[in-house]
Amino acid sequence: MPVLVESVTRAFKIPDLRKRIIFTFWMFVIFRLGAHVPVPGIDPKKIEALFAEGTLFAFLDVFAGGALRSFSVFAMSIIPYINASIIMQLLTIVVPTFERWAKEGEEGRKRLTQWTRYGTVVLGLIQAVGVAFYLKNQQGVLLHPGFGSMFIVVITLTAGTTFLMWLGEQITEKGIGNGISLLVFAGIVSRLPGGLGNLIKLFQGGAVSAFNVAVMLILGLAVIAGVVWVQEGQRRIPVQYAKRVVGRKIYGGQSTHIPMRVNQAGVIPIIFAASLLAFPSTIAQFINAPWARAVSNALTFGSFWYTLIYALLIVIFTYFYTAVTFNPNDVADNIKKYGGFIPGLRPGKPTAQYLAKVLERITLPGALFLAFIAILPVFFSPLTGMGQNISFGGTALLIVVGVSLETMKQIEAHMLMRHYQGFIK
Repeated sequence: MPVLVESVTRAFKIPDLRKRIIFTFWMFVIFRLGAHVPVPGIDPKKIEALFAEGTLFAFLDVFAGGALRSFSVFAMSIIPYINASIIMQLLTIVVPTFERWAKEGEEGRKRLTQWTRYGTVVLGLIQAVGVAFYLKNQQGVLLHPGFGSMFIVVITLTAGTTFLMWLGEQITEKGIGNGISLLVFAGIVSRLPGGLGNLIKLFQGGAVSAFNVAVMLILGLAVIAGVVWVQEGQRRIPVQYAKRVVGRKIYGGQSTHIPMRVNQAGVIPIIFAASLLAFPSTIAQFINAPWARAVSNALTFGSFWYTLIYALLIVIFTYFYTAVTFNPNDVADNIKKYGGFIPGLRPGKPTAQYLAKVLERITLPGALFLAFIAILPVFFSPLTGMGQNISFGGTALLIVVGVSLETMKQIEAHMLMRHYQGFIK
């Protein structure tokens, strides 16, 4: 603890780093204030009844930090932006123009970012329309049912998501860490005090025993340890660079490695799979047919089919997203371009094939781990006596621990640049 306090003190001694941390803190304050500004024309008591534990809405409320339960202007959270980012990354593979922009450096990235913003607004608008129709079909939720109330709901929710997108970009640019990830992190952490208070009440009321609490704490610590182990796990591929003479200087000659992470995709497959499974329920609001309601009921959060399809989608998206973010051919070309080679392999195609083989092998345990973490509450809820309480679920812990590690690494980098000892020894 003294080492941690000393490291924090040193971090605040660096003017630029102190400014970034304080800016991030104030953005969190704005985010939490907005999470308590309700959408006009909604009955909050009726909304509260939709959020029973184990429902899809309770799961999505984790990412919104309670804003969906209170139906505030930030109710849809930043999920439309995450989905738009994933879709844009996938389109860079199939659309030649987007692929060219991705290789044009900073200018190309600005164009892709602008299109991602447009996609966020479109996806947010579609999701807001689905939410408005859903509320219209719920008796008494809209105080004044009609086109005017639905229009206000749609515009307010879309504007809230757009503002969160801007807020996240400001944190990334002027704060510390990835702004979008930190907003999700802040939303989850803000719910922990309420979750602990609920646990204490259940314990005092006799609904939860000391054994249930002990099991939950042990499972929580085990999940945290597992997340850290997998997040930091990597396969290091050695690379040797030959010496080359440029003018009067000699370059190269050193040995390095390519860090291939076990969990290359992070938490993105979980969020994307959850969003995709929420799509049938949204479409069902527009289709008044028995088969549409049957599909929606079959994909209720916590059901057998939901759990099975959810786990399979996470595994599939993990492989897919890893293939998008790590291209063995590009890595092999860059190694060859700068005069490097993997010992025992020829540069070019053999190197790319080797990297693809290694990537395929290490992605499988990472994908299975993500799927296990996501469906953890379904299997262990009987032991904890808490039901499918997502506040203490594996997905929330995965996001919190992963974002914390990445943010600490960025703070560490800022401190090491100024010859300060950081948090990690």
